[in-house]
Amino acid sequence: MKSLLAALKKGAVLVSDGAWGTQLHTRGLKSGECPELWNITHRTDVYGVAKGYIDAGADMIETNSFGGSPSKLGHYGLQDRAAELNAAAAAISREAAGDDHFVLGSMGPTGVILLTGEVTEATLREGFRIQAKALEKGGVDALCIETMAAVDEACLAVRAARESAGCEIICTFTFEKTAAGEYRTMMGVSPAEMARAVKEAGADIIGTNCGNGLEGMIDVVREIRKTDQSTPVLVHANAGKPVLRNGVTVFPETPEMMASKVGDLIEAGADIIGGCCGTGPEHIRALADTIRKR
Repeated sequence: MKSLLAALKKGAVLVSDGAWGTQLHTRGLKSGECPELWNITHRTDVYGVAKGYIDAGADMIETNSFGGSPSKLGHYGLQDRAAELNAAAAAISREAAGDDHFVLGSMGPTGVILLTGEVTEATLREGFRIQAKALEKGGVDALCIETMAAVDEACLAVRAARESAGCEIICTFTFEKTAAGEYRTMMGVSPAEMARAVKEAGADIIGTNCGNGLEGMIDVVREIRKTDQSTPVLVHANAGKPVLRNGVTVFPETPEMMASKVGDLIEAGADIIGGCCGTGPEHIRALADTIRKR
């Protein structure tokens, strides 16, 4: 297990990977299929996504485990296979990354809301523990709790991961720009509120993913840096805002368009930069080339 924090202390901006769902769909994943089950049934395809990002120049790759909590897997009747599917996801990315790149264990939201009482904190905590333990067992270097919207769920996940695994912990939220020009999650959380809460819960690296292209991420990072000037910040940006073309949702930003905004994102305070929805290996290659020329 390697330390992301130690690598970041050397001063270089690191490059993360891009979208996983987008790439799996291009390889045949159907709507309604469980992506995490592909770690068993389509291992070669999952490995191909991971290796594609390594070959494109990423310093780190995630795992195909975003929906790997028992709560999410329960939609497919696979809740009892959570440990197996997460460990398999980590092992695939570990093989693709080798010993000289980082692997981040992806842990997404459960899709349930604690405030409604539809699930107990104890149930969610145990689910996050199962996922964190399995990802660590499979070989990840850090855990990436991502695409969060609610402080209570995110902090529960961070604490459960801290209790269950010895990995460094990343936590990122998804923000949208409001009519008033502010950035908030769907639960009303601001970047500053996110930073304070998840740091207190035990996150080592904070940040934002999805919801925005790089231009929007610049503003979000600036907001984070008004509250926290020292904690490393990770950004996984979409390839722009999605648009509907001929009945198909597409993300319009080309690799060159995304790369042109990297300098401003670094100046705003980002330490790790990668992609989210709509991005692929060519986007990551463009980002990596631009960052390493700085």
